[in-house]
Amino acid sequence: MRIDLNADLGEGFGPWRMGEDEALLTLVSSANVACGMHAGDPLIMDNTVRMARAGGIDVGAHVGFPDLVGFGRRQMNIDLKELTALVVYQLGALAGIAAVNGHPMTHMSFHGALGNRVAADAELAGQLVAAVAAFDSRLIISSSSSRAIEAAADKNGLRVATTFLADRAYDDDCLLVPRSVTGSVIKDPAQVLQRVRQLLEEGTVTSLNGKRLAVPAHSILLHGDTAGAVELARTIRREIEQGGGRITPISRLLN
Repeated sequence: MRIDLNADLGEGFGPWRMGEDEALLTLVSSANVACGMHAGDPLIMDNTVRMARAGGIDVGAHVGFPDLVGFGRRQMNIDLKELTALVVYQLGALAGIAAVNGHPMTHMSFHGALGNRVAADAELAGQLVAAVAAFDSRLIISSSSSRAIEAAADKNGLRVATTFLADRAYDDDCLLVPRSVTGSVIKDPAQVLQRVRQLLEEGTVTSLNGKRLAVPAHSILLHGDTAGAVELARTIRREIEQGGGRITPISRLLN
């Protein structure tokens, strides 16, 4: 079995740092890099891409709402034309830095509140995914399970890497439970590991309400800002490899 292990990285800003990117980049196979809206800045983006290139790790644009204070986890009412431009702006920012470093961008993902909205709103997904395709039709969309995103990607000729969020609860429609709901974030490392085992052995996840759901995952996502993220990533990687699996970057899974 081949599966990608990815993490949201580059989420500091200026002198402020979040997470242990250097350590995580020795364990993951793909990195979702913040592009300056919910987190990140040009120097952090450049440094993250350089480290990823050195480790042979895929890089993708992690695009979110322009909400540094709320870390992109608050809903924002933004005109669709402006929101589309913001998405393209972020794609262009990372693509430029990646190109200069000789390490082309392979994928993109929607962050936080924007990701939750796109996953549940077919009209919005259609507009934003079309913009991604217009920017670069070779990009892979890395996304949690979402019929809206998958349908929009299919219509626009884009590939989707379905991502399992090991530390987030799912509802009965296989969408992420909003962070405002009790139990939406799973903090117990043993519970997170058990969910990964269930995914690897059965291809399923148990929803917050106890329903077993099929998840045809290509990738397992770790949040870089989660406490203990490095040790958790190390444990998950070991679990995959001991089970005969091979950690493989997104671009090599869907080529």
